Amino acid sequence: MTKKVSYLGLFSAIAIIFGYVETLIPVFAGIPGIKLGLANLCVLFILIRYSFREAALVSVVRILVIGFLFGNLFSIVYSLAGAALSLSVMTLIKKKTDFSLLGISVAGGVSHNIGQLIIAMLLVENTSLVYYAPALLVSGVVTGLLIGWLTEQVGRRIP
Repeated sequence: MTKKVSYLGLFSAIAIIFGYVETLIPVFAGIPGIKLGLANLCVLFILIRYSFREAALVSVVRILVIGFLFGNLFSIVYSLAGAALSLSVMTLIKKKTDFSLLGISVAGGVSHNIGQLIIAMLLVENTSLVYYAPALLVSGVVTGLLIGWLTEQVGRRIP
């Protein structure tokens, strides 16, 4: 139990640091919402090692701390929506399929962007935001591959 709590605290802290680092990186491709998602490495690692509940805890802690320190209420809402859908999709895929860690991560990246797009369309009451979908889907695949690969590397080094 102590080891698990230590891992959760450690990975929450690392996710917060990664989230801060991402605030220093300019927006990619001129499209709002496209980020590397480095903090999701921690969430994916905890999901693979433990369960949905622990990964959700790390995710919510990270989103709230980063949102209150470096964002605003809207960034928290967008992040929570994306994280909720992403974590749900990754958990389902992990339990119900034989997808690799890379596949789970790509599904998480894509669904995170879809969750944020849906909440954005609801908040601004404008469905024309759907035109961002192709760029967001491509970025979800690319960042999902990167985060999945990095999570594999971390998993090999942490017993």
